[in-house]
Amino acid sequence: MTKKERPTLSLKPQAKPAAPAAKGPRAQGEGAKRGAGPGTGGPRAAGPRPAGQSRSDSAPRTGGPRPSGDGQRGFGPRGGGEGRGPRDEGCGEGGPRGFGPRGGSGEGRGPRDEGRGEGGPRGFGPRGGGEGRGPREEGRGEGGQRGFGPRGGGESRGPRDEGRGEGGQRGFGPRGGGEGRGLREEGRGEGGQRGFGPRSGGESRGPREQGREEGGQRDFAPRSGGESRGPREDGRGEGAQRRFGRDGGDFRNDSRSDSGQRGYGRGEGAGSGSPWSARKPAAGGADAQQAPRTPSKPAMRESHHRDLKPRVQTDFKSELKQESLAFAMLGAASATVQVQQGLALPQALAGIFANSNATPQARGAIQDIAYRAMRQLALSELLISYMAEKAPDPMVAALLSVALPLIVPADGSPAPYEAFTVVDQAVTAAGSHPDIARAKNMVNALLRRFLREKDVLMEEALENPEAKYNYPQWWIDAVITAYPKQWQQLLEAGNKAPPLTLRVNVRRTSVQDYLARLTEEGIDAQQIGPSAIRLAKPVPVLQIPGFAEGDVSVQDAGAQLAAPLLDVQPGMRVLDACAAPGGKTCHVLELADVDLTALDADPKRLQRVQENLDRLQLQAKLQPAEAQTDAWWDGQQFDRILADVPCTASGIVRRHPDIRWLRRKSDTRQLATLSSEILDNLWKMLAPNGKLLFVTCSLWPQESEAQAAAFAVRNHATRLDAPGQLLPLGGPEQDHDGLFYALFRKDA
Repeated sequence: MTKKERPTLSLKPQAKPAAPAAKGPRAQGEGAKRGAGPGTGGPRAAGPRPAGQSRSDSAPRTGGPRPSGDGQRGFGPRGGGEGRGPRDEGCGEGGPRGFGPRGGSGEGRGPRDEGRGEGGPRGFGPRGGGEGRGPREEGRGEGGQRGFGPRGGGESRGPRDEGRGEGGQRGFGPRGGGEGRGLREEGRGEGGQRGFGPRSGGESRGPREQGREEGGQRDFAPRSGGESRGPREDGRGEGAQRRFGRDGGDFRNDSRSDSGQRGYGRGEGAGSGSPWSARKPAAGGADAQQAPRTPSKPAMRESHHRDLKPRVQTDFKSELKQESLAFAMLGAASATVQVQQGLALPQALAGIFANSNATPQARGAIQDIAYRAMRQLALSELLISYMAEKAPDPMVAALLSVALPLIVPADGSPAPYEAFTVVDQAVTAAGSHPDIARAKNMVNALLRRFLREKDVLMEEALENPEAKYNYPQWWIDAVITAYPKQWQQLLEAGNKAPPLTLRVNVRRTSVQDYLARLTEEGIDAQQIGPSAIRLAKPVPVLQIPGFAEGDVSVQDAGAQLAAPLLDVQPGMRVLDACAAPGGKTCHVLELADVDLTALDADPKRLQRVQENLDRLQLQAKLQPAEAQTDAWWDGQQFDRILADVPCTASGIVRRHPDIRWLRRKSDTRQLATLSSEILDNLWKMLAPNGKLLFVTCSLWPQESEAQAAAFAVRNHATRLDAPGQLLPLGGPEQDHDGLFYALFRKDA
């Protein structure tokens, strides 16, 4: 339908038309302005009009209430006379009253003209609500339609136009709620629907648009919740359904299906990095009927997201007995919350131990439970989201996350405690903390529900890759890309507790003598390297024979390869860059009497190095400085440099299970850039014919092999034999961490 041409505005003054024949305060009748109708000599008496007599044939009323009748009233010229004053009223034949010319009884040119057309239509606009040129024009089409715009709610040009279509529809826009161009446009479709948008809730262009579909549905978006373009759009589907929730297990994303329903769900291809990313979207179409609700599978609820959780007090000192399981669970829950807030697990545990004055036995229990929780965190969070209608408070969720691995260990190992004991102690721990005491009944209910529905919940949760392997999705993808044949074995090995491996101090004893000592103590162990002994069952560090005296140290078998590769000789100047916590530093000093400088950017971590040196009765120079700078360097070159550069630590995740939840995908590139700067800076400090050992505890090629190859090209370094990438696959021969070694020589 073509639009009617907008009348051209002119600044020329129009000639004032001749004054009407008579003016009264309120005149009615054909051809007169509220005056006496033809054939009458004065005002008519109050009361109903005689049958068959039109309004135009009767005189004005003299008083009393206005009678109801068939005659319609209109404001406008012709059929009420040509009204040119500021407010002229008239009635056409049959008494129609209209605001506007022609069928509004004439051409209205004043600021507000009223008239009635034939048959009684009332219109604020031309032709039964005809062409309205004033700032606000109204009209009624045939049958008594009322419209603020042309043709029964036709084309609206003002900032707020109203119109009614056929059948008495009311619309703020053309065609019964047609194309609305104002800031806020309303319309009714067929059957009296009301909509804020075109075509009964059609294409909406305003900042907030509402509409109703057929049957009276209300829609804050076009086409029953269809394409929404405003900043806030709500939708109801057919039958006026309104839903805030997920369909079939989806959550979180504030999205709408084609049927206009609103749901929090993630569709296919949703972002990854959390335990709930792979969910299918709700199906439906613009005309889809609401399907009957069926019991849905366990699904992650939209409010379960760690980024939305506020901080809680984690330094609360509990009055629980330190030998109780509840005390250990509460301490582990506090550590879990701090990890979710970005703190490394060892630092979190250290703060908890210091604040609670925990005994060595209590510290061991807290640490064991916290490490179990980290290796199963994704699975626990997904199970909690299945059972809880609303995301629990952070401390409550953390307490549940440490309780679930004690009931069902993900690695299939036997549970360390009875299930009812874990539930009872978890409730006791909740009741002792001021932040979560009110939620102890919730803790009890969720854990007991898990015991009842354990098989169903576990089966559903393990279909999620993140919950199955307990890694962020980006981590899983990176392992698959780097090691397509061994990725599952690597992921599974990272979730197992590492063995306790010792390094024998050859300055004080031999490997064979120490093995005999362990046998006397009833500890089963075996030699797995030149100075490496692996215990069959881990024991507390303070209970290891000869540890306090410096006979042995705890160090992974893979990390014990570094010092022998350097081939240090007595009297050499050796630099251990990034030395903390000092395991490799002490190993070098155990092999030879050298002048060693231990460099680290963190002075507090250097204190750990000093503690190990004191225990082993060794000496070294500690230098707090950054390895990528040279302000600390005295200019004398080193014969050997050990560069254990910063990395993502993806190769030691079994020893530090919190790393997977603290790292981000972007960390790999940033740390690789920092490592290259450190290596280039250290290379100039190396003496001719000296050796530099590049070490990293990462599985990602960007931080290991690719870094080594690029370094050799940049600095024209000669690469010597070295183990390269060690994969932590587990087993008797490969039960070590995932480290990378590259050895370079600086030619004279």
